[in-house]
Amino acid sequence: MSSILLVTGSTRGDDSLSSKIARQLADDLAAKTTGASVVERDLSHAPLPHIGADFSAAIRLAPEDRTPAQAEAIAVSDAAVDELLAADTIVLSTGFINFGISSILKSWIDHVARAGRTFQYSENGPVGLATGKKAYLVIASGGIYSSGPGAALDFAEPYLRSVLAFLGVTDVETIRIEGIAYGPEAAEKAISEAGEKARELARAA
Repeated sequence: MSSILLVTGSTRGDDSLSSKIARQLADDLAAKTTGASVVERDLSHAPLPHIGADFSAAIRLAPEDRTPAQAEAIAVSDAAVDELLAADTIVLSTGFINFGISSILKSWIDHVARAGRTFQYSENGPVGLATGKKAYLVIASGGIYSSGPGAALDFAEPYLRSVLAFLGVTDVETIRIEGIAYGPEAAEKAISEAGEKARELARAA
Protein backbone atom coordinates (compact mmCIF):
# COMPACT_ATOMS: atom_id res chain seq x y z
CA MET A 1 0.00 0.00 0.00
CA SER A 2 1.32 3.43 -0.94
CA SER A 3 1.47 6.16 1.69
CA ILE A 4 1.57 9.86 0.86
CA LEU A 5 2.65 12.31 3.56
CA LEU A 6 1.17 15.77 2.99
CA VAL A 7 2.76 18.49 5.10
CA THR A 8 1.03 21.84 4.66
CA GLY A 9 3.24 24.60 6.01
CA SER A 10 1.45 27.78 5.00
CA THR A 11 0.46 30.28 7.69
CA ARG A 12 -2.67 31.30 5.72
CA GLY A 13 -4.77 28.40 6.94
CA ASP A 14 -7.84 27.70 4.83
CA ASP A 15 -6.95 30.60 2.48
CA SER A 16 -3.62 29.06 1.51
CA LEU A 17 -3.04 28.56 -2.21
CA SER A 18 -0.01 26.32 -1.64
CA SER A 19 -2.06 24.06 0.63
CA LYS A 20 -4.87 23.89 -1.94
CA ILE A 21 -2.56 22.81 -4.77
CA ALA A 22 -0.64 20.43 -2.49
CA ARG A 23 -3.87 18.71 -1.42
CA GLN A 24 -4.97 18.44 -5.04
CA LEU A 25 -1.64 16.83 -5.92
CA ALA A 26 -1.74 14.42 -2.98
CA ASP A 27 -5.31 13.37 -3.81
CA ASP A 28 -4.47 12.87 -7.49
CA LEU A 29 -1.41 10.79 -6.58
CA ALA A 30 -3.46 8.68 -4.18
CA ALA A 31 -6.16 8.12 -6.81
CA LYS A 32 -3.62 6.41 -9.06
CA THR A 33 -2.91 3.57 -6.64
CA THR A 34 -5.48 1.22 -5.16
CA GLY A 35 -5.39 1.39 -1.39
CA ALA A 36 -3.13 4.46 -1.29
CA SER A 37 -3.54 6.67 1.76
CA VAL A 38 -2.84 10.33 2.45
CA VAL A 39 -1.56 11.28 5.89
CA GLU A 40 -1.87 15.04 6.36
CA ARG A 41 0.05 17.08 8.89
CA ASP A 42 -1.59 20.50 8.81
CA LEU A 43 0.94 22.78 10.47
CA SER A 44 -1.28 25.84 10.19
CA HIS A 45 -3.99 24.41 12.42
CA ALA A 46 -1.75 22.13 14.49
CA PRO A 47 1.79 23.56 14.52
CA LEU A 48 4.60 21.62 16.12
CA PRO A 49 6.35 23.29 19.05
CA HIS A 50 9.70 24.81 18.25
CA ILE A 51 12.49 22.62 19.57
CA GLY A 52 13.97 23.78 22.86
CA ALA A 53 16.08 22.69 25.80
CA ASP A 54 14.02 19.58 26.59
CA PHE A 55 14.27 18.34 23.00
CA SER A 56 17.98 19.08 22.75
CA ALA A 57 18.64 17.18 25.99
CA ALA A 58 16.32 14.28 25.15
CA ILE A 59 18.04 13.34 21.87
CA ARG A 60 21.28 12.83 23.81
CA LEU A 61 19.80 10.71 26.60
CA ALA A 62 18.62 7.12 26.88
CA PRO A 63 14.81 6.91 27.22
CA GLU A 64 15.02 5.81 30.86
CA ASP A 65 17.13 8.87 31.73
CA ARG A 66 14.72 11.47 30.33
CA THR A 67 12.52 13.67 32.48
CA PRO A 68 8.76 13.66 31.73
CA ALA A 69 9.14 16.96 29.86
CA GLN A 70 12.02 15.58 27.82
CA ALA A 71 10.08 12.40 27.05
CA GLU A 72 7.11 14.47 25.88
CA ALA A 73 9.33 16.62 23.64
CA ILE A 74 10.93 13.61 21.96
CA ALA A 75 7.57 11.87 21.54
CA VAL A 76 6.37 14.76 19.37
CA SER A 77 9.47 14.39 17.22
CA ASP A 78 9.20 10.59 17.06
CA ALA A 79 5.64 10.82 15.74
CA ALA A 80 6.70 13.18 12.96
CA VAL A 81 9.71 11.02 12.09
CA ASP A 82 7.57 7.88 11.98
CA GLU A 83 5.21 9.55 9.51
CA LEU A 84 8.10 10.59 7.30
CA LEU A 85 9.77 7.18 7.29
CA ALA A 86 6.47 5.40 6.58
CA ALA A 87 5.73 7.54 3.52
CA ASP A 88 6.53 6.55 -0.04
CA THR A 89 5.79 10.07 -1.28
CA ILE A 90 6.17 13.43 0.45
CA VAL A 91 4.31 16.61 -0.50
CA LEU A 92 5.51 19.78 1.24
CA SER A 93 3.84 23.16 0.83
CA THR A 94 4.70 26.61 2.12
CA GLY A 95 4.19 30.27 1.46
CA PHE A 96 7.28 32.30 0.59
CA ILE A 97 7.99 34.38 3.71
CA ASN A 98 10.87 36.84 3.88
CA PHE A 99 12.65 34.94 1.10
CA GLY A 100 12.36 31.59 2.87
CA ILE A 101 9.93 29.00 4.19
CA SER A 102 7.42 29.47 7.00
CA SER A 103 8.61 29.05 10.58
CA ILE A 104 6.03 26.30 11.13
CA LEU A 105 7.51 24.24 8.30
CA LYS A 106 11.00 24.92 9.64
CA SER A 107 9.88 23.57 13.01
CA TRP A 108 8.67 20.36 11.33
CA ILE A 109 12.08 20.00 9.66
CA ASP A 110 13.81 20.48 13.02
CA HIS A 111 11.75 17.61 14.43
CA VAL A 112 12.29 15.17 11.54
CA ALA A 113 16.00 15.79 10.90
CA ARG A 114 17.18 13.37 13.58
CA ALA A 115 20.63 11.77 13.78
CA GLY A 116 20.26 8.02 13.97
CA ARG A 117 16.74 8.07 12.56
CA THR A 118 16.62 10.08 9.32
CA PHE A 119 20.36 10.54 8.84
CA GLN A 120 23.61 9.29 10.32
CA TYR A 121 27.23 10.33 10.31
CA SER A 122 29.85 8.09 8.76
CA GLU A 123 33.58 8.43 8.24
CA ASN A 124 32.72 9.79 4.79
CA GLY A 125 30.23 12.34 6.08
CA PRO A 126 26.46 12.37 6.68
CA VAL A 127 24.28 9.72 5.08
CA GLY A 128 20.52 10.10 4.62
CA LEU A 129 18.33 7.27 5.94
CA ALA A 130 14.97 8.35 4.45
CA THR A 131 15.77 6.95 1.03
CA GLY A 132 13.57 5.58 -1.75
CA LYS A 133 11.01 8.39 -1.59
CA LYS A 134 9.67 10.90 -4.10
CA ALA A 135 9.05 14.47 -2.93
CA TYR A 136 7.04 17.37 -4.29
CA LEU A 137 7.40 21.00 -3.19
CA VAL A 138 4.57 23.51 -3.59
CA ILE A 139 5.69 27.09 -3.01
CA ALA A 140 3.47 30.17 -3.26
CA SER A 141 4.84 33.71 -3.48
CA GLY A 142 3.60 37.21 -4.18
CA GLY A 143 6.53 37.95 -6.47
CA ILE A 144 8.53 36.00 -9.05
CA TYR A 145 11.47 34.13 -7.57
CA SER A 146 11.95 31.11 -9.83
CA SER A 147 13.78 33.24 -12.42
CA GLY A 148 14.90 36.78 -13.12
CA PRO A 149 16.28 39.23 -10.53
CA GLY A 150 14.28 37.67 -7.69
CA ALA A 151 15.94 34.27 -8.09
CA ALA A 152 18.93 35.40 -6.03
CA LEU A 153 16.56 35.95 -3.10
CA ASP A 154 14.99 32.50 -3.21
CA PHE A 155 16.14 30.68 -0.10
CA ALA A 156 13.05 28.46 0.07
CA GLU A 157 13.42 25.92 -2.73
CA PRO A 158 17.22 25.51 -2.42
CA TYR A 159 16.88 25.02 1.33
CA LEU A 160 14.11 22.43 1.05
CA ARG A 161 15.96 20.52 -1.65
CA SER A 162 19.15 20.56 0.45
CA VAL A 163 17.38 19.33 3.59
CA LEU A 164 15.60 16.55 1.70
CA ALA A 165 18.85 15.46 0.05
CA PHE A 166 20.54 15.44 3.45
CA LEU A 167 17.83 13.03 4.63
CA GLY A 168 18.26 10.87 1.53
CA VAL A 169 15.42 12.21 -0.65
CA THR A 170 16.84 13.36 -3.97
CA ASP A 171 13.95 12.82 -6.40
CA VAL A 172 12.19 16.18 -6.02
CA GLU A 173 9.75 18.15 -8.19
CA THR A 174 8.65 21.75 -7.58
CA ILE A 175 5.38 23.52 -8.30
CA ARG A 176 5.39 27.31 -8.11
CA ILE A 177 2.40 29.59 -7.55
CA GLU A 178 4.08 32.94 -8.06
CA GLY A 179 3.32 36.51 -8.96
CA ILE A 180 -0.01 36.41 -7.12
CA ALA A 181 0.54 39.94 -5.79
CA TYR A 182 0.55 41.36 -9.32
CA GLY A 183 -3.21 41.63 -9.55
CA PRO A 184 -6.25 39.34 -9.92
CA GLU A 185 -5.45 38.35 -13.51
CA ALA A 186 -1.87 37.38 -12.66
CA ALA A 187 -3.03 35.47 -9.58
CA GLU A 188 -5.66 33.55 -11.55
CA LYS A 189 -3.07 32.64 -14.18
CA ALA A 190 -0.56 31.49 -11.55
CA ILE A 191 -3.13 29.31 -9.79
CA SER A 192 -4.31 27.79 -13.07
CA GLU A 193 -0.76 26.99 -14.21
CA ALA A 194 0.14 25.48 -10.84
CA GLY A 195 -2.97 23.32 -10.87
CA GLU A 196 -2.19 22.06 -14.36
CA LYS A 197 1.41 21.27 -13.42
CA ALA A 198 0.18 19.35 -10.38
CA ARG A 199 -2.11 17.31 -12.62
CA GLU A 200 0.72 16.66 -15.07
CA LEU A 201 3.05 15.48 -12.31
CA ALA A 202 0.36 13.20 -10.90
CA ARG A 203 -0.26 11.68 -14.33
CA ALA A 204 3.46 11.12 -14.80
CA ALA A 205 3.98 9.53 -11.37
